[in-house]
Amino acid sequence: MAYIRSIKMTKPLIGIGLDYDIKKEKDGGYSDYPWYALRVHYADAVANNGGIPVMIPYQESLIKHYVEACNGFIFPGGDYDIDPSYYSADRSPETTMPNDKRTRFEMKLMRAVLKSTKPMLGICAGEQLLNVILGGTLYQDIKTNIEHKPGDMPRDKNRHYVEVASDSLLNKIVGKTKYKVNSHHHQAVWKVGKGLKVSAVAPDGVIEAIELPKHKFCLGVE
Repeated sequence: MAYIRSIKMTKPLIGIGLDYDIKKEKDGGYSDYPWYALRVHYADAVANNGGIPVMIPYQESLIKHYVEACNGFIFPGGDYDIDPSYYSADRSPETTMPNDKRTRFEMKLMRAVLKSTKPMLGICAGEQLLNVILGGTLYQDIKTNIEHKPGDMPRDKNRHYVEVASDSLLNKIVGKTKYKVNSHHHQAVWKVGKGLKVSAVAPDGVIEAIELPKHKFCLGVE
């Protein structure tokens, strides 16, 4: 262990949040015991771009150490909704499958990351959580002329355009003010949280990206 600690890291450690479930094997789950999960492409994206992916289990006592050890964080999406009670709203019939254990842990971790000012990226549920933490609210079910959740269609298929603010961090990354994206979400940012800036919107006005300008690197995308 002492030898490992003495190694000088030449690549950044990127902490990635995990999904959590208790679904039994007979119901299609991975194990009869509680289990974590993460889609492979999150870790691949970090590794392929020069980072070292580090999975972050729900150990609240280690949050301080997670934040100290990692150089940046990714809060990924998941097939669940944030309980509306976290933004003082009643639950609509369309809001389903809240994952309270994940939400409670990620809220504590994200607050610690924000306080540290270390870089963070929130994707889908991660973006929505960022907005809620900073006092924003969510559309519990998008109903517009654009279908943001494609159903049985491939999730990686581009579905609609987004307009990117020219003075945004997102624009600096993608180098475009308009491009086509895939889409797989039925909730979205509604009231924008304190200090956040809208970085991108869909043609129907749905917010597709937010960022926290006062933070070194804090971006949320759908």
